[in-house]
Amino acid sequence: MKKPTITTICVIVATATIITPDAWARKKKSAPKVELTQAGQQLEKQYATQLESLKIEITKALPKLSGAKTSAVEKARGNETSANKALAEAQKNMGEIKKGQALVAHAKGKWIGGADKGIKAAKEKLKKAKTDAEREAAEKELANWEKNKKDGEDALKERQADLDKALKHKTKYEKALKNANETLTKAKADTLQAVKNLGLKSKLTSDKLDAKLAKFVVLMEATPSGLAAFAEKGAEQKKLIDTLLSSDDLLVQMAVADGAKNGNYGQAMKILTDIQKASNKVTEGPLPKLALAVALEHATPIKQRNAVADTKAPTTVDPVKRYLHFEKAFLDGELDPAFASLSTWDYRMVVNGEEPEEILTWGRAMLHNYRPDHISTKDYRWRYVALVRSDIRYGSQDNKFDKPELQFFQNILMNGGICGRRAFIGRFILRAFGIPTIARPQRGHAALAHWTPKGWVVCLGGGWGIGWTKGRYDRDLDFLANTQARATGKSFMQVKRAQWIGDVVGEPRAFGFKSRTKPEFWYSASLYTQKDIIETSKAKTLAAVGEDIGEANVTKEKVEITKVKMTKKDREVTVNKQGVITIPAAATTNPTKSNGKIIFMDSQLGGKQLHFSRNGGGQTFEYTVDAPKNGKYRLTAKVATPSWKQHLVIAVNGKPNAASIELPHTIGMWENTEPVILVLSEGKNTLTFSHKTDGYAKGFSIKDFTLTPVK
Repeated sequence: MKKPTITTICVIVATATIITPDAWARKKKSAPKVELTQAGQQLEKQYATQLESLKIEITKALPKLSGAKTSAVEKARGNETSANKALAEAQKNMGEIKKGQALVAHAKGKWIGGADKGIKAAKEKLKKAKTDAEREAAEKELANWEKNKKDGEDALKERQADLDKALKHKTKYEKALKNANETLTKAKADTLQAVKNLGLKSKLTSDKLDAKLAKFVVLMEATPSGLAAFAEKGAEQKKLIDTLLSSDDLLVQMAVADGAKNGNYGQAMKILTDIQKASNKVTEGPLPKLALAVALEHATPIKQRNAVADTKAPTTVDPVKRYLHFEKAFLDGELDPAFASLSTWDYRMVVNGEEPEEILTWGRAMLHNYRPDHISTKDYRWRYVALVRSDIRYGSQDNKFDKPELQFFQNILMNGGICGRRAFIGRFILRAFGIPTIARPQRGHAALAHWTPKGWVVCLGGGWGIGWTKGRYDRDLDFLANTQARATGKSFMQVKRAQWIGDVVGEPRAFGFKSRTKPEFWYSASLYTQKDIIETSKAKTLAAVGEDIGEANVTKEKVEITKVKMTKKDREVTVNKQGVITIPAAATTNPTKSNGKIIFMDSQLGGKQLHFSRNGGGQTFEYTVDAPKNGKYRLTAKVATPSWKQHLVIAVNGKPNAASIELPHTIGMWENTEPVILVLSEGKNTLTFSHKTDGYAKGFSIKDFTLTPVK
C-alpha cells in the first residue's frame, strides 16, 4: 500500500476520517491485556464512546487545508531530506581526510615512535646483559621491536599514500561541504516558511479546543480498558475517573506536562487526592504544580534504592511522603531559590529520584556542612553538582569497600566511582536541592543534564548532539529543543496543540527531528512550530561542562573560588577561664587566604570554616597559639569528612610528628575527633598540620580546634 503523502493526510483531516478508539492501545508495547468484569466492560464502552465522540467533534473543527499549500510543504520537506543526505555525504568525505590524518599520526607517533623507544630500551638491556640468557632475551626483544618498526614504516607508507590521494580532493570536498551546509540552511528556511503559509497559527494559538484535545489525549493514553480496569475496583475509584474526565483545567495541565507515567491516570488521580488530604498547604504558590508532578511521575511506582542492610525498608517510593518532603523543604527555605518558578513538567525531574526521603535530607545537610561553597556559587552550571569534580574520585578500585549500612549515594561519596556513579550522585544532589535533572548518556559513557536559568546544560559528557535521554524525547537534541520551547511559556502551547491534533487523526508520535519515527503532517507542524518559537526567542544552547573530567580527576577548566569576607572575629583565638583554647579553623597564620588547596568559606554554623581539598597533597596549614601555661593539652577538632583513611599529622614548634589525629568518617556531618595529647609551652606556640592519607587523598572540612588543659 502506498504511504499517504502530506496532501492525502490533509484530505483525511478535512473529511473527518477517523481511526478506531483503541488504536493507541495497540501501539503501546507493554500494554497488558485487561480482563474486565461485566461492569468494567460497560465502563470501557462508555469511555470508548467518549473517545470516539471527541475524535469526531475535534476533527470537524480542524481547518480544511489547501492542497497546493500542503504540496509545497511536502516538496520543501523532500528538498530538506535531500539536503541532509548531501551534507552527510560531504561530511563523510571530509571525515575520510581526518581519519587518514589520524592514521598517519598514529603510525608516526604510537607505532614507529613506540618502536623507537622499545628499540632503545632493548639496546640498553643488551648493553647491560651479563648472562647468555639475558643477552638472548634482549636480542629477541630488539628483533621484535625492529620488526614492529618495519611494519610501522610499511603502514605509514601505505597510509600516507591514501592520505595524499584524499588530500588532492580536499578543496573540492571543502567546497561541497560549504555548499551542502548552505543548501540545507535554505531548505530548512523554505520548509519553515511553507509550514507558516499553511495558516495554522490562528488555530494553534487558540485555546478553544484545549479541553477537548487534552481529554482526548488522556483517554487515548489511559485507554478505555485501562480506565475501566481502575474504575471497576469500586465507587471511590470510579469517582476519581469521573472527576478527572470532568476537570478541564486539570486535563490540560496533565497533558501539557506529558501525562501520567505509562498512561496510569487512575493511579495519578489517587495519588493527587491522597496528597490533597495529607496537606493543608497544597493550594499555596507552586505546591499545586509540585503535587501534580508527583502524581504524574509516580503513577507507575518508582523502586526505592535502600541501604543493602536495610532489609525492612519500603521497596517503592511513597509518593505522598515524596510530596510532603519537598513541600516542607520548600517552605523551610532549603531548596534552590529558583524552585518556586519551575513548571509541573520541570518538577517531574526533581521528584522522580530513587532515594529515600531521609537521604535527600542528608544530601542537603552534607553539602551545607562539607562544601557550602557549592551551594553559594553564582555559577548555576556547577551549583551543587560541583561535588562530582571536587570530591568524587574517578575510579572503581575502592567500590569494594562500600558499606551495606550506607545508602548508595553515601557510598559513592565515600568511595568514588567511574562515570556512572559520578553521574548518579550528581543527579541526586541536584534533586535534593530542587533542580531538575535527567540522565543524558552517550556511547560508552554516562553523563547528566540539568536545568539552569539560562537553559539546560550537559555535565560530565560531550556537548548536545551525541547523547540521548529517557522517555519520549529520545535524542538529546530533541529533549533540548523541547526545553527551549517550553521556556517561552504561552507560545509553547502551539506545539502541544499540534501534537494533540496529530493524536486525534491517528499519527504516530514523533517528538523531535531526530526521532526514530518519521513525523507525519501534524507532528511535523508541531516540530517546525517549535523550531520557529526557539529561533524567535533567540534561545542559546549552553556548552557542556566537565568534559575533561568525564574519565579523569583533575580539570583543566578554571575553578572559581568563592570569595569570603574574613572578619577579626573569624580569626580570633580565644582562651576561657578554665584555660580551654578555641582555635577557629580560619585563624591560620599560613596560608591566610584561599589558594585552591585550602579554601576558606562561610559556614552554616556561623563564622568561617576551612576546607582541605582532595587535591591538596603537600599543603600544610598552621596556627599561632598563646598557651596560658606549660603542660599537656587534649586536642580535638570539629570536622566533616566524606570518606575514611584520613589523618592530620601535627608538628609543635617545629617538632615533627608530635601527634596524629585520625579523622572519623562522618559522611559529611559535623563530628568531633578523638582527643590527642600535645605538649605546649607557656606563651606562643606554632601548630603545623599536614594531611596524611592511607590510600588516595580525600577532602575534609574543619570548623575549629579545641585545646583543653590536662589536669
